[in-house]
Amino acid sequence: MDMDQYQKYSLFALRVVMGVFFFYAGITKVMDPAWSAAGYLKSAKTFPALYQWFASADVIPVVNFVNEWGLTLLGISLLFGIGVRLSSILGAVLMALYYFPILQFPLVGERAYLVDDHIIFIAALLVLAAFRAGRYWGLEKRCAGLSICRQFPALREWIG
Repeated sequence: MDMDQYQKYSLFALRVVMGVFFFYAGITKVMDPAWSAAGYLKSAKTFPALYQWFASADVIPVVNFVNEWGLTLLGISLLFGIGVRLSSILGAVLMALYYFPILQFPLVGERAYLVDDHIIFIAALLVLAAFRAGRYWGLEKRCAGLSICRQFPALREWIG
């Protein structure tokens, strides 16, 4: 097997394991009616005013919806290999939003110094986006062949 095949297998494996992780993280929130991001947001150490606003009564329903369904759909996208570039970039933004509330520079949470799991997820998602990982044993190749993707080449850049 040549190096190119190893890279494809590696990207496929990374995409699938991250897909399972994000799908599980999202679907457990969707299925738990008591779940809310409010506690996490209210304890923000960095940009506390912004995160307090996210936790406000008018905004928290939107924040909860984006968290629950954003993670779930990110997981589905990665598992099926469709829209990986777009979902990975949006997922990286979401991970950055999770990172800052626990950052008390230079410490992150209780056990990390600048780099924690959120930063690793951001890096991995950006790798998946950059290498168009959905094209390796995913649905993006099929999607790229659809007439709508042929009519709108810019769309193909994001979803296939």
